[in-house]
Amino acid sequence: MTAVTEFILNRSSEPRLEAPAPDAATLEQAFACAARAPDHALLRPWRYLVIEGERLQALGEVFAATCANNSDEKKIEKLRCSPLRAPMVIVGIASPTAHPKVPEIEQVMSAATGMVLLELALQDAGYGVMWRTGPVAYHAAVHEALGLGEHESITGFLYTGTVADSKPPVPRPAVSEFATRW
Repeated sequence: MTAVTEFILNRSSEPRLEAPAPDAATLEQAFACAARAPDHALLRPWRYLVIEGERLQALGEVFAATCANNSDEKKIEKLRCSPLRAPMVIVGIASPTAHPKVPEIEQVMSAATGMVLLELALQDAGYGVMWRTGPVAYHAAVHEALGLGEHESITGFLYTGTVADSKPPVPRPAVSEFATRW
């Protein structure tokens, strides 16, 4: 087994994150890794927003504003506080363009693959990550507040920082449960 394979097999999502967040040099390298995602026709159908500091509170207000007027206060407060679960949130954005040979779904998959590579690079640098979506990722008010164009979508919110305490390993299914030969 190579070191890369072993690293992937030990990858995990870490929900308990604290400061420090990745520094500028680490982010630069991680984004360079994300740009290695398969990209038919070199369209670069992705972009990222880095959110930290007081902007995390602003993101929480955007999330809270997605609740209907009759939502209970507990749900609203949970959304308001959710970006504060990490010192940095990186928003992955699929930004497809019309192309005669590359359908939009292929470009969205490329952007999602970039998120995986970004996640792995940050973990390799010693940081914990948690990829989250939920209803806020698909809400028009969130898209507008984050400056997404009509053709863009959120591939996920990558919460990152230093692992506060590791969670127990998650049981994984046997390969025979999901892979067969045709």
